[in-house]
Amino acid sequence: MTKGGFELNGLATAIGSMPHVEPREACSLILKYLPDISAWPQLPKKSFLENMYVQFSEGFPGVIVEGERIWVDRSKDMSKPLEQLYTAYLENNIEYGAISTKYAAGFHAFLKEAKQKGRKAAKGQVTGPISFGLSVTDQNRRPLLYDEVLADAIAKHLRLKAAWEEKALRSVCPKTIISVDEPYLSSLGSAFVSSSREQVVTLLEEVLGGISGLKAIHCCGNTDWSVLLQTSINILSFDAYNYGETLALYPTEVKSFLSRGGVIAWGIVPNDEQTLAKETEASVGDRLEEAMRLLSKKGISYDTIISQCLITPSCGLGSISIEAAARALELTAAVSADFRKRHNIQN
Repeated sequence: MTKGGFELNGLATAIGSMPHVEPREACSLILKYLPDISAWPQLPKKSFLENMYVQFSEGFPGVIVEGERIWVDRSKDMSKPLEQLYTAYLENNIEYGAISTKYAAGFHAFLKEAKQKGRKAAKGQVTGPISFGLSVTDQNRRPLLYDEVLADAIAKHLRLKAAWEEKALRSVCPKTIISVDEPYLSSLGSAFVSSSREQVVTLLEEVLGGISGLKAIHCCGNTDWSVLLQTSINILSFDAYNYGETLALYPTEVKSFLSRGGVIAWGIVPNDEQTLAKETEASVGDRLEEAMRLLSKKGISYDTIISQCLITPSCGLGSISIEAAARALELTAAVSADFRKRHNIQN
């Protein structure tokens, strides 16, 4: 049983982004196929402001969004806006992290549309500090992550965003999952990401510290999973369709994570349109079982793996067509139902 007192064994949810421009349509699709753990939709095709690196930038000191570029102008005096951020952080003023409809139409539509009872959890997401810090640059196109002061400010800013989002989601369901989305961690240890393991963990923990419900991290590529498994997360979300075998390289860390009640979110449904068209409920279900068996062969209880898992798409669905996104959610729900039936899961 997870922190929060409910089982997740094999239930379905989504990563976040959807290809719609109409928020209610995206919400309707999510609520149809993912009634147990519904996720609010990010809508990057609706507006550049809903790009995952822009969506959570609202209110960040010195940030400028112009056309389809976002950056921070460090040539200007940032002392006052930084002071305001740190004051909000020290006072735990989570209203500082409010996300407006302009930046997250899908989120605000979700709060209105997802009122039905019986949901096990409501899921939200926030961009992680490493990915945010590498994507958002200063006026000279230097990533903010490499400025010690601004890297710390990013983590505190995103912590307040996550806390505000979690509080708002509780109007839909008292139990929540907030995922810190970190695609850039797939480059961890490369020349592209020169951050140390210690900095990565410190910044992630700062953001995770603002979340009181279930905490997740999602990385859609291969990475050093031992880094993420040592954090305080309850859920590790990864692309199991393309990298399903990679967790088995870290059996000790995975076993320790599961032993403390951790949950693995298996992103087993592809988000590539051509690949998606070739897959079936049975083929994806078999692929999932195969990936799970790789872990069990490393001495990890198969029953534990089964009971402490979620089923998701491999990553967000914002880059594919609306029809393909609907197919991905339908397949995710079907694979989840089949998985639970195969293993006689009743709750």
